[in-house]
Amino acid sequence: MNLIHSMYSDFESDIFAKTKDDGFYSSINQIKQSFGGSDCYPSIEEKAANLLYFITKNHSFVDGNKRIAAACFTYFLEQNNQLIKDDGTPIVDNNTLAALTLFIATSKTDESEIVKRLVISILNRSR
Repeated sequence: MNLIHSMYSDFESDIFAKTKDDGFYSSINQIKQSFGGSDCYPSIEEKAANLLYFITKNHSFVDGNKRIAAACFTYFLEQNNQLIKDDGTPIVDNNTLAALTLFIATSKTDESEIVKRLVISILNRSR
């Protein structure tokens, strides 16, 4: 939430990041799930892709869902030392992130696994 609050000054609006329900916390907690002692999403890339997908699709905020999802995605990658490649460039540039977020937002629910695999593939392409 601190990250989201830091974005307020960039988006002068009474409705930006105003929560509608607990969907944001649900999105965050879903990537932490485990079953039988094993993570449901074992890799950082899987967690990041699902985080971007869940925050974008859950529409937990009145306004700013895609911007918040993209910010949380990059923050998560940064916190896990996965945002920057060895050559110093970001693993996902701003244009790619915007395209991915819009792609997720306009995708159909039954395409979720394909969409998430695409994000994972992009995150893994420089490895």
